[in-house]
Amino acid sequence: MVLTTFDPFADFDRLTRRAFGPADSRRLARMDAVRRENEVELRFDLPGIDPESIDVTVDHGVLTVSASRSEEYAEGEKPFIRERVMGSYARRVRLSDTVDADKIEANYSDGVLTVHVPVLEQAKPRKIEVRSDAKAIAA
Repeated sequence: MVLTTFDPFADFDRLTRRAFGPADSRRLARMDAVRRENEVELRFDLPGIDPESIDVTVDHGVLTVSASRSEEYAEGEKPFIRERVMGSYARRVRLSDTVDADKIEANYSDGVLTVHVPVLEQAKPRKIEVRSDAKAIAA
């Protein structure tokens, strides 16, 4: 597999769910991953996020996408229904050593962050020629 998601708190979350019910998964940026011949494209849903708050980093084979959305209430306003998640979002994806981390690019448009992760040449699929040995077949 070229990449895997990485959550250092997975065991803690699992124990918390058992003890107290499901955790709030809305803080985790939802992601799709698409494998192409030359790259892996990651698409993160980050609606309503200011592009200036988005941070994409790669460190020791882990791609981290983080962003934040701040309160949008003016002075004197008091929310009485609050379903939109405010605060910080983060998602970590463990990258394989078959990707070129130095050439990763990111673009944010219409609430979707798209991260292009190029695949190294040696990791691309290739056809292997099958030769037959006439002596081995005759024996």
